[in-house]
Amino acid sequence: MTIDPPTPAPLASVLFVCVHNAGRSQMAAGFLAHLAGDRVEVRSAGSAPGHGVNPAAVAAMAEVGVDISTQRPKVLTAEAVEASDYVVTMGCGDACPYFPGRHYRDWPLDDPAGQGVEAVRPIRDAVRARVEELIAEIDGRTTA
Repeated sequence: MTIDPPTPAPLASVLFVCVHNAGRSQMAAGFLAHLAGDRVEVRSAGSAPGHGVNPAAVAAMAEVGVDISTQRPKVLTAEAVEASDYVVTMGCGDACPYFPGRHYRDWPLDDPAGQGVEAVRPIRDAVRARVEELIAEIDGRTTA
């Protein structure tokens, strides 16, 4: 009988927040889960969640092999913020509660709401670049 080694705990937990949790934050969560795998716990939420994920965001992410089609907008809670090491806001203003000891980042990104996939592609690419930088930062903190 072989015993599998225990699964290591995630290096960090990250919460992505935008107003509707339908575009930017969903793309960021999708990229982080895709690129970091189980190394990072991923959450997303919105200060005023929409009814569904933006179809243009779903299509743009599918073009790069990341499926966010099964995701649903979730309401931002103080508990989600408190349980996260990193909180990344994308235009939610003052709606995000503050807890000491968290790493807060604000990513000023265009809102893809109401735009077609052609307009969402550059937003998607900017989100990916920022997510890659965040992964490098998390990896740097845990190896330092």
